[in-house]
Amino acid sequence: MKNEQEIENFYKTIGKNVKQKREEKGLSQLQLTHLMGFKSVSLVSQAEICHNQHFSIKHLFMIASILECDINDFFDGVTISKLEWE
Repeated sequence: MKNEQEIENFYKTIGKNVKQKREEKGLSQLQLTHLMGFKSVSLVSQAEICHNQHFSIKHLFMIASILECDINDFFDGVTISKLEWE
């Protein structure tokens, strides 16, 4: 379904941007995970590649604070087109 693919691309772009910002700051996935207060790296690792996990707005807020970046940076390259919703 086209809508599902658009949403998947949305999450992939966000994950790619989070990874880029994290790497620019020199943090590993594990370090970011711990700074977010989590023990398991699975959320960060899977959400960065959009594999069965997605960052929530709360996660993005936390990550932007930790990485000292603008939360809008995570949405670079995101395009939203008009879709039909049922």
